[in-house]
Amino acid sequence: MTAAKGRTMIKRAGLSPRARTTPRRVVLVTGISGAGKSSALKAFEDMGFETVDNAPLGLLEKLIAPAGRGRPQRPLAVGIDVRTRDFNVRGLLAALAKHAGKKAHLVFMDATDAVLQRRYAETRHRHPLAGSGTLGEGIRRERRLLRAARERADLVIDTSEIGPGELKHVLSGRFAAGAEGGMVVFVTSFAYRHGLPGEADMVFDVRFLRNPHYRPELKPRDGRDRAVAAYIGRDRHFAGFFRHLTQLVGPLLGRYAAEGKSYLTLAVGCTGGRHRSVFVAERLAQWLKKREIPVEIRHRDLETGAVAAHNRRPGRNRSRALRARKTVKRPKGRRQ
Repeated sequence: MTAAKGRTMIKRAGLSPRARTTPRRVVLVTGISGAGKSSALKAFEDMGFETVDNAPLGLLEKLIAPAGRGRPQRPLAVGIDVRTRDFNVRGLLAALAKHAGKKAHLVFMDATDAVLQRRYAETRHRHPLAGSGTLGEGIRRERRLLRAARERADLVIDTSEIGPGELKHVLSGRFAAGAEGGMVVFVTSFAYRHGLPGEADMVFDVRFLRNPHYRPELKPRDGRDRAVAAYIGRDRHFAGFFRHLTQLVGPLLGRYAAEGKSYLTLAVGCTGGRHRSVFVAERLAQWLKKREIPVEIRHRDLETGAVAAHNRRPGRNRSRALRARKTVKRPKGRRQ
């Protein structure tokens, strides 16, 4: 049988020559120790991924290998960090480069040094690279070692101010079933008072719009409320701003997709992250959906998000309990 005849038979069967081997969808998860790699793998497991933690680089090739003959495989998430046997950044990036274009992605977990130090203090674990030095020295040594991996990552997630639930939302917006195939746009609102989203690719400041916070009847509501939306929408600067915003974002989406970017995060911020940023983020997400662009939306500091993030800081609740304990006045008893 000639090769041409064989290709014809495959085509008539409704298959392509590439269908003989099915590339497995793979996400490699690495990052700074204590930044949430285990939580990320648990989120992937909940999304239906097969998960493997601390897989040696020598076995990575077998894990990623396609099933063959078109057999479907569950997507795979592999956790790799400095504790992994035979770990080296060059080997990790080489494995990723070999499977580039075959649904292989790299996620890098990160957090600020202060948050990492608090987490280690709470768990009393020792940093894998601290050796006989301090915790801070271990963290700095690990950052230097993983610098190239962070720069190569398809997605960097800063977990300093987000919990497991929010982390799962971020990951599901990018890797859940139905989120693959083309670039996914992630729109998030946020409050400047709580800091910029670490994962943002583009940030838009909407604090110039009039603020419903100063209207008693609108203050307790948020930007998804009709009355709040109407109030902001009547700002004489809004229509022109939103038109220019879409004129900027529209052409860039195609350029980013052409460069192979799988995920793009657009962040919209205002002072409190409740009214103006939420309204504009919702409008932007609607505009993207009308153009059939895959989009996920999240309001980082809406509802109790900011307060919860603040209270999630390690040691905060413990410190509050200690302060309360010190202020409790015990009733004076009679001396025996």
